Amino acid sequence: MRFTAVDLGASSGRVMRAEVTADRVELVEVHRFPNRPVTVAGTFHWDILALYQDMLEGLRKAGEVDSIGVDSWAVDYGLLDGQGALIGNPVHYRDARTARYTERLDLDGYQVNGLQFLPFNTLYQLLESRLDHAETLLMIPDLLTYWLTGVKGAELTNASTTGLFDVRGRDWARPLIADLGLPMRIFPEISSPGTVVGPLTVDVGHDSVVTRVASHDTASAVVAVPARSPAFAYISCGTWSLVGVELDEPVLTGDSLAANFTNEAGADGTIRYLRNVMGLWILQECMRAWGESDLDGLLRAAALAEPCRTAIDPDDPSFLPPGDMPARIAAYCARTGQPSPASRAQAVRCILESLALAYRRAVSDAARLSGREIEVVHIVGGGARNALLCQLTADATGLPVVAGPVEAAALGNVLVQARALGLATEPRELVRRSQPLRTYHPGGGLG
Repeated sequence: MRFTAVDLGASSGRVMRAEVTADRVELVEVHRFPNRPVTVAGTFHWDILALYQDMLEGLRKAGEVDSIGVDSWAVDYGLLDGQGALIGNPVHYRDARTARYTERLDLDGYQVNGLQFLPFNTLYQLLESRLDHAETLLMIPDLLTYWLTGVKGAELTNASTTGLFDVRGRDWARPLIADLGLPMRIFPEISSPGTVVGPLTVDVGHDSVVTRVASHDTASAVVAVPARSPAFAYISCGTWSLVGVELDEPVLTGDSLAANFTNEAGADGTIRYLRNVMGLWILQECMRAWGESDLDGLLRAAALAEPCRTAIDPDDPSFLPPGDMPARIAAYCARTGQPSPASRAQAVRCILESLALAYRRAVSDAARLSGREIEVVHIVGGGARNALLCQLTADATGLPVVAGPVEAAALGNVLVQARALGLATEPRELVRRSQPLRTYHPGGGLG
């Protein structure tokens, strides 16, 4: 059977065509495009119409398939009016409108939504939104699915990132929504990954159905983690890094709240117990500031640079907005009494070592707070290509690191669709058979 995965990340999008058999899954990229946010009148927006047009172009290139699924980043949304029209371009989570929110929910609130505090969570964004004319809230993949099918709805894994979801009841947290003064009318019915939405109602040159996948890209990526046993941690590494474990039940303790861990819904009734770490965003912004495009060259130089010279906290709020990232690293070093990177190679080494240390903290905390034994770390997503980061993570955690698949979110997207149509009953086994994987051992070299 053939499938199309629309996989949207914070810096780029891709449309992938897949063929799934009983024992393999083959994935081919048919269209890749940049995701370029825009600032209008002081507000940072996603260019959702450009993303929609690129999605349609990709669907046309993919040709006839049995099903289509859409996943994207979390927390952001579009608002529809009573006629189903979009009320303005969705606002980017990096916009400054929620900067004033600095305190997390108390334990009572955490025991409802189980969510890590981040100032851009949907909850805080909605408190800064005009909702007078809004009739429906659709998360980004739900909005694109609506435009493809005319069917409104919410998908479970992305709904669970809003802060307005009851993680134990697996539905909207109605009392919390009422307490915040938000209108319950805007929250559509939630459905699980694998729900067939309906046929395409737009012309892309062929017919297909659209299936709700695990539409938070991290949830899709975790579906494609090639683990052999439950004793694993995962790092879904891209612009953001999501570091955690897969559980059957949420962890809603005071210690978990203090450690700022999140409990998000995964496929098959699982919980993605994780912490957000800033990820490769810092490196991406440095490269943009330098006008540099040769990542491989930078990584080779960084592998030879002096180790453990400077460390930053990737989650320091100063690194969240776009801007002159090298200057912010220098300012952080001055503030903390450390030598600033004297070259691009030193800056890259500093960023990657700091990420590896942040991963170690998150993996250790996930094991301690959940009681889950961890024997191996799986790095999936774009970071799996970064051999230096993978080796530094193995060194920092003292655990073997299995890198791959790179296109984990698109693979997970496809595998949920395939299972909905009767294939891919063992998705992780299919990934192990089909995808190139590389293992890094602690002390294995590279730099």
